[in-house]
Amino acid sequence: MKLTRIFDILQNSYENFPDKQDALVHKENGVWINHSVREYYDTAHKLSYGLIALGFNKGDRVATISNNRPEWNFLDMALNQTGLIHVPVYPTLSDSDYEFILDHADPKMLVVSDKSLLQKLKPVATKVNPQILIYTFNEIAGVKNWMEIYNLGKKKENELKNKLEEIKTSIHTDDLATLIYTSGTTGNPKGVMLSHKNIISNVFGAAEVFHFGLEDRTLSFLPICHVFERTINYYFQKQGVGIYYAENLGTISDNLKEVKPSIFIAVPRVLERIYDKIIGVGKDLKGIKKQIFFWAVNLGLRFEFHRKNGRFYHWKLSIAKKLVFSKWQAAVGNNIRIIVSGSAALQPRLIRIFNAAGIPLVEGYGMTETSPIIATSNYDKGEIVVGTVGPALPGMSVKISDDGEILAKGDSVMLGYYKDPEQTNKTIDKDGWLHTGDVGFLVDNKYVKITDRKKEMFKLSSGKYIAPQVIENKFKESFFIEQLMVVGENEKFASALISPNFPFLHNWCSRHGVKFRDNEDLIENPRVVARYQREVNEMNKQLGQTEHIKRFRLVYEEWSPDTGELSATLKLKRKAIERKYKQKLDEIYSVQKNGQ
Repeated sequence: MKLTRIFDILQNSYENFPDKQDALVHKENGVWINHSVREYYDTAHKLSYGLIALGFNKGDRVATISNNRPEWNFLDMALNQTGLIHVPVYPTLSDSDYEFILDHADPKMLVVSDKSLLQKLKPVATKVNPQILIYTFNEIAGVKNWMEIYNLGKKKENELKNKLEEIKTSIHTDDLATLIYTSGTTGNPKGVMLSHKNIISNVFGAAEVFHFGLEDRTLSFLPICHVFERTINYYFQKQGVGIYYAENLGTISDNLKEVKPSIFIAVPRVLERIYDKIIGVGKDLKGIKKQIFFWAVNLGLRFEFHRKNGRFYHWKLSIAKKLVFSKWQAAVGNNIRIIVSGSAALQPRLIRIFNAAGIPLVEGYGMTETSPIIATSNYDKGEIVVGTVGPALPGMSVKISDDGEILAKGDSVMLGYYKDPEQTNKTIDKDGWLHTGDVGFLVDNKYVKITDRKKEMFKLSSGKYIAPQVIENKFKESFFIEQLMVVGENEKFASALISPNFPFLHNWCSRHGVKFRDNEDLIENPRVVARYQREVNEMNKQLGQTEHIKRFRLVYEEWSPDTGELSATLKLKRKAIERKYKQKLDEIYSVQKNGQ
């Protein structure tokens, strides 16, 4: 059958492999529980009948705030095939963001996963709309449960079967399917309107690059409300890949070994932590074992694609794989055919070391407004250039504007911003090119290389431009640094705020006899500050003169979405950080100091 709407994916699966047992899998009380394609299809249809029976009409909006779980998929497909607009929202936003989104989208129903989210969201939701229906996935006493919709649909199935088919027939590929609010690093979130065609075209583009099928598995742990994980989730469903949901971020390592996925989607910070953990194990080795470990690591960091390193290098690499990298492969399940990283820039050293270790890793690039993939490296075709995000996805076109901005065009470009035609017209020009806000260029007139965000670049007082992301990504290669933000607009030099990698720093303090009460006390310790100064000096050697970090200040907080310094996709919320640390920033530039 021809797939033109999102729910056609489920229909196609049902017609072609209804008895696939691990369509969706989750872990409960230590046991992996399978949901077959047949069960998925049946549950989604029962929910559709229930939604119709409750009086929902095509175009009504339903918000979900949940962790990754099969129930999310069941409800998502039910919403899609009844013409309702799914508004999936991150479970980690602030009350003010929730209030804005619920007011702006005006959903008739809110579905949350658990009690803690219910307690957080109910006051906000009822404040915005006292009549809003609230359901939960988990069973909570005195609260409507999603199974009530299912049971109502089961009761009304015969009565509403024809009605559902009529609604399905009325849904066209250009119809609005979902409203996704960008996490936003500045200002209020924007509601991105994506049609069935937008998402389906991206799914088909991904299917031309990645070739997986019924025998494959993936481990899903990025929030499914994020458009990258969600669109790839649809791709997995289309291909018949078994989707296993990780229990939580803390169990990823164990779940990888249990599930043995052939593919998974990640963000750079997850991969950086996997790498840091492996390197930490190496540092604890003794004698010849430690020497062999770091010989292999240093060898891997010189890896080039297309066997450009030569025969002798690959002979040494084969030894390193047997002695060291085989253990790395075991750490990710021993079955990886590819890892795809997105959402933020991936350090080139990670691409080199993972691929050297026999763990194929590629980088993709996109945004919510493009459903989301704009470009991705193609491992099967060897279309990989380290430091780039690969060529444009099939079905997408990319060009660079006169001022260096990356522009994208294709069927996956959004319908526009909800209730904001002015911003829509600023983002999509009259020729249909979407202005990404990212600055970059094409390597070999083909491979997209991103240098920074257009709005985040700034000038020093000398007139020299600074691209902060390039510097920040370089500094985050240090084991001592968890997060860093470069500052210095209209100043004589660049400086930085540094949020340390506290577990690593605590370990360093233990080894070097540095005593401290807490993190606030720790960052003021002269020996710690001196050690960070050494680290900054070393990293500066790898940067151009104007990019050098001349001064820095350590902060004792660990930055996260919960505390407001990072967006839900782990991007720096620069304005929020500047407000929070105004005193430190004033100190950097207003007080003349020697040394740091």
